[in-house]
Amino acid sequence: MRQRVFSGIQPTGRLHIGNLVGALNNWVRMQEQYDTIYNVVDLHAMTVPFDPDEFKKSRLNTARLLLAVGVDPARSLLYYQSQVPHHAELTWILSTITGIGQMERMTQFKEKAGRAGQNMGLFSYPILMAADILVHRVHAVPVGDDQAQHLELTRHLAERFNSRFGEVFPVPERITPEIGARVMSLQDPTAKMSKSDHSDASRVGLLDEPDVLRKKFRSAVTDSGREVSYDWDQKPGISNLLELFSFFAGRGIDDLVDEYADAGYGAFKSAVAEAVVEGLTPIRTRYRDLDDAEVARIMEKGALEARTRAEKSMRGVREAVGLGAR
Repeated sequence: MRQRVFSGIQPTGRLHIGNLVGALNNWVRMQEQYDTIYNVVDLHAMTVPFDPDEFKKSRLNTARLLLAVGVDPARSLLYYQSQVPHHAELTWILSTITGIGQMERMTQFKEKAGRAGQNMGLFSYPILMAADILVHRVHAVPVGDDQAQHLELTRHLAERFNSRFGEVFPVPERITPEIGARVMSLQDPTAKMSKSDHSDASRVGLLDEPDVLRKKFRSAVTDSGREVSYDWDQKPGISNLLELFSFFAGRGIDDLVDEYADAGYGAFKSAVAEAVVEGLTPIRTRYRDLDDAEVARIMEKGALEARTRAEKSMRGVREAVGLGAR
């Protein structure tokens, strides 16, 4: 039996090339090797204020984009998190074995502590993330550095549950992408590219039109000097663009440095932009060709299968903790 892998993405903001390079491209590739389960984690997205109508559209658009980039419902289980109530059920059970101190030490929560709108969902959502993974008895999870602490919490909770109630959950391992684990802002190469950044120029959306995309790369912040070289300490802006160029052109970074070392930043950024335009065109085309009704049907079918799998898993959990039918 192939190892089972889980990953999820929030339906907030517009998906950008950081999402593609750092996560979604690996989602597509992993379909060849693993039993893949992919999730639009809409419950996680409710930890910040939202408009219900816009939220509904974002869920659908996110699912549509996942299909456009190559997530194949014939090879992967794809569904909306909220349509499988077992996620929430397991979250509650896991919360009873989670220390408050553990949650207070979570880096992302500490960074957001004190902001307006803070709520219990924001505080405890790493437990929901753990439940997302464990409800399917997942063997491995692809995560970048920013989510590594959350996976460690998941591993800890799996071990604690198994120690207290018997061997129920596999302890999931980490899969780290070889390239693209960090895609930085085009306006601040020391900060990760983000859907929530106030500046639209900081990111390239997967559905950006070619002319918009070219303008964003022309205005991308670079570094002192003129030489194109790969050095994250001295040239983070150029290094970020080199990684993007390598990904979309399918060429090695050393090869690109050899070709563009003395070309100047303007010519180099134009070449990066054209590689990204070419790489994103098929995604935009597939996205526009998809019918919303068909996307909804695919997600409903995935949710039905996910509920069936999760119920089988949760029977074992309930039995282990004394909530079984007998």
